[in-house]
Amino acid sequence: MQEEEIKAGQDTEEITEQVKEAKKPEHPEAALEAILFAYGNSVQKDRLMETLSLTEEELEEAVKKLEEDYASSGRGITITRLEDSYQLGTKSDYYEPLIRLAKNPRRYTLTDTVIETLSIIAYKQPVTKAEIEKIRGVSSDHAVNRLIEYDLIEEVGRLDAPGKPLLFGTTEQFLRAFGVSSISDLPEMSEDLKEELKEQAIIEASEELAVKTGEDENITVEV
Repeated sequence: MQEEEIKAGQDTEEITEQVKEAKKPEHPEAALEAILFAYGNSVQKDRLMETLSLTEEELEEAVKKLEEDYASSGRGITITRLEDSYQLGTKSDYYEPLIRLAKNPRRYTLTDTVIETLSIIAYKQPVTKAEIEKIRGVSSDHAVNRLIEYDLIEEVGRLDAPGKPLLFGTTEQFLRAFGVSSISDLPEMSEDLKEELKEQAIIEASEELAVKTGEDENITVEV
């Protein structure tokens, strides 16, 4: 065990210096696999470096060895990279039997409104609800609450402005659900998609106005 404790929040270079002289496991990839299997959820890279007394380069080498072993031996598991974390997961080829096994698999009901709100958060994060509603032109309370319920977004802080409004961003579950390792891997939003989101917001605004003013009134919305 290291004499000086490695504290949370230290950067990678500091951790690397402290683990250079520490005893390393004889088989780092096996130790890494054991930790990820037992932990279940994702584990941050810095925590793995601290726990296994590995440098960043040694950890990456261990991860690659595991990935190569899983790929070459036809295993049903794989290493999932999520920003600066790693997680042991199931290969997508075997999702179907897992779903059949699960008695009550969790299903998302993503309406156009929810998808639109999620898209804005994904591409604009961190973002406040007021900013979301400014883009959409309508209230987004329901969509934001539903996305939090599905663990696709979360509160990531508060904006340094009057009222200290909450800031929202996507979660690791969002990355898993959409099959990307980082938000930087998201495809660039096309002009067609931007126009589609704008039109959807206008339609939704007109529907909300119709409810408030009565079904008998005619409302014309220009797109």
